[in-house]
Formats: sequence, C-alpha cells, structure tokens
Amino acid sequence: MAGREQLPPRVTDGEWAVLQLLWERGSASIRELARALYPSGGASEYATVHKFLERLEGKGCVRRQRRGGVYLFKASVARDDIIGRELTALVDKMGGGSLQPLLTNLVRAKGITTDELRDLLKLVDDLDARKRPRKPTV
Repeated sequence: MAGREQLPPRVTDGEWAVLQLLWERGSASIRELARALYPSGGASEYATVHKFLERLEGKGCVRRQRRGGVYLFKASVARDDIIGRELTALVDKMGGGSLQPLLTNLVRAKGITTDELRDLLKLVDDLDARKRPRKPTV
C-alpha cells in the first residue's frame, strides 16, 4: 500500500527465541545460539537453529557477517518493531481491530496497579493532547 509504513514480518515462537538472544548479545554464531537455546542438544538442535536463522534472514530480521571462518548473526529489526507487529496482529485477531475488548479482558484477568493505571491515563492524555488542534494565539 502506498504511503503506509512497512510492518516487520510475523515471527514464530522459535524465531522469537533466537531474536531475543541476538538482541541481548548483539551477535552470535549458530553454535552459540544452539547452546543457549538447547544446552544439552546435539546436531538436530543445531539444524533447528540454523533453519530459524535462514527463515529470519529471508524475512529481513537478521543479517550475517563472516568473521574468522564463522558466520555471526545480528538482528536487523528492532525488538519494539516486532512487538508492535505482534500486538497489532493480536488486536486484529482477538479484538476485531479494536483495542478496547483486549484491554478490558487483560485488565480483568491480570489486574492493574495504581501506578500502571496512572501511567496508562497519562499516555491517553498525551495522545489526546496531540490529536487536539492547537488554538491560535491572538
């Protein structure tokens, strides 16, 4: 769509786990990622991580760089971008595009602290203030 910002691709739970490690570490080899995700794993777990990285690279979420005979992988998409995409998909799926039913059920199920409510109300006020047209000064 013209004029609309490109959303990052959806990622699976396994791909998310790999991205989490890359965001924490900055960069890592397949072997390092496989050891972190599957400490007692073997060749099949290494192959699984390799497949996750291939898919993430195809989606534009990671890039590789060869160093000392080993490929190091680095996340090429920000964590907040992926979180935003996943939350947008969840709102579309669970709330029919509306945030209200999702938030209502989440607050009922998990509760909300006074501080969280205060922060949320401040966020709503700030967003509302940005939408209001500014009155011209005379």
